[in-house]
Amino acid sequence: MQQSPVSSVGKSYKFHLKSIIGGSIGNLVEWHDWYAYSVFSLYFAGTFFPKENETAQLLNTAGIFAIGFLMRPIGGWLMGTYADRKGRKAALTLSVLLMSSGSLLITFVPGYRQIGIAAPLILVFARMIQGLSIGGEYGTAATYLSEIAPPNRRGFYSSFQYVTSILGQLIALGILMLLQRWLLTTQQLSDWGWRIPFALGAILALSAIYLRRSLIETTSFTNEKTALNRRGTFKELWKYKREVGTIIGFTIGSTVSFYTFTTYVQKFLVNTVGFSKSDSTLITLIVLFVFMLSQPFAGLLGDYVSRKKIMIIYGVLAALTTIPIMTLLGSTHQIWLAALLIIILLLILSLSTSISAIIKAELFPVNLRALGVSFPYALAVALFGGTAEYVALRFKNAGHSGYFYWYLTACILVSLIVSIRMRDPEKFSKMKE
Repeated sequence: MQQSPVSSVGKSYKFHLKSIIGGSIGNLVEWHDWYAYSVFSLYFAGTFFPKENETAQLLNTAGIFAIGFLMRPIGGWLMGTYADRKGRKAALTLSVLLMSSGSLLITFVPGYRQIGIAAPLILVFARMIQGLSIGGEYGTAATYLSEIAPPNRRGFYSSFQYVTSILGQLIALGILMLLQRWLLTTQQLSDWGWRIPFALGAILALSAIYLRRSLIETTSFTNEKTALNRRGTFKELWKYKREVGTIIGFTIGSTVSFYTFTTYVQKFLVNTVGFSKSDSTLITLIVLFVFMLSQPFAGLLGDYVSRKKIMIIYGVLAALTTIPIMTLLGSTHQIWLAALLIIILLLILSLSTSISAIIKAELFPVNLRALGVSFPYALAVALFGGTAEYVALRFKNAGHSGYFYWYLTACILVSLIVSIRMRDPEKFSKMKE
């Protein structure tokens, strides 16, 4: 019996919706866990890193460093290679399984008083597991979404990586506000309440595993005929030095901007501008919500306008507006004006974040795509995005907060130059129609 056109359209819609959710949901879990660690660290620091124990304090610092910076490029290499050899579906499932394992460890590990130095060691190990997952999640998800997307909707599909990433941050912030204001006392949060977001993170990850196990492997990977010893190897990646440099170059500006306007901005509003912590949290929630909603629209724009042109427009607008807007933000005392200024910066940034994943994926052939996207992106994020807050605070400590605005603009200019010089990704795409 022949299917009706309406039935076929309905099934196609459900397939694409399921593919988008399954391919990008790991970012939600990743950013929920990452952000939860940051915003709840004030409450669980005493559980794992007592002040009287210098070794534990050092482990705290080393663990955060190892997870935040060292593990991301390693994860990009390992997970990218795995995705190019075993398949996108297998790598996406493994990635979220690692996230779930790390969250479960943090949820149930006893504190320093119960098991001594083993407590911070287990915490560091859990974050290392999650770091591997984080490093490979972006590139593998970008590869999957780009390969299952219709050719004329790749920008739109790509944009959902940042929709889910930002949603993960919003969920973590929402849980913190809920627990702080209505459900638990400060003492209860310090004693056991901080474990709640990690337990929820593990549950979210298990849901993501279910969704990803039911994903259909991309036809690009299924039809790949390249010999196994040429899939996802650094030897093959070395043939694409220009493409690797391109990814690192135009990631520099967007990753420093992203970490500045979504993560560091909360501290900036308190320490530099003078807002209260509650007002800073409210502003952050508002601007992140708007930023999340802007992604699909910016992605659709990238499908109708040349993606190279969009990247150049982003670079020009960001380079021209960052210093004056950040300077004005530093002197405002009105919540609505502060929110508006940050929203402007984030709307400009959305021109890049919404389509950057698909541009990276189009640079590489299928046998190298996941590694080609994952490793250079993770390296750039580790070196520039992960250190944005440190650089900003160093300038502030030296009494020159404004110098950071120039540093940020310089990073954006690097991305702009790379965007101008790179080949048009649609004309030279390694991705078959």
